[in-house]
Amino acid sequence: MVERLFKNGRMSRKPFPFEKLDVWQDARKLVGQVYRCTREFPKAELYGMTSQLNRASISVANNLAEGSARASFKDQSHFSNQAYSSLMETASDLIIANDLGFIESEPADSLLNQAHDLAVRIHNLRESQLRRAQSP
Repeated sequence: MVERLFKNGRMSRKPFPFEKLDVWQDARKLVGQVYRCTREFPKAELYGMTSQLNRASISVANNLAEGSARASFKDQSHFSNQAYSSLMETASDLIIANDLGFIESEPADSLLNQAHDLAVRIHNLRESQLRRAQSP
């Protein structure tokens, strides 16, 4: 994704600090995959499950980005916690969408496995931030 910043081997714009975070890049990839998935949802769900799932996935990446701009580790951990919570909402929505037949089990399981791996990374990030916040 950072590679999109480059055109013909030259940087086309200055990257934001959060774009260098692997965890944010993974959250960004999840957003793209969720959006591709929800394109197939019933049109009647456009303002329901489709919108809810899309917004929840975006919130994961946005909270990681916002937290990276905070000065204190305590504040950063708060936004990592918000990102984790939005990821749990995303996972719940995917499970429900599968239950309702909006998404087949195989793509749902793939997205849920990706979400699980991302959850572990966000949890570890938050724990690290909290430890650093307690250090003198």
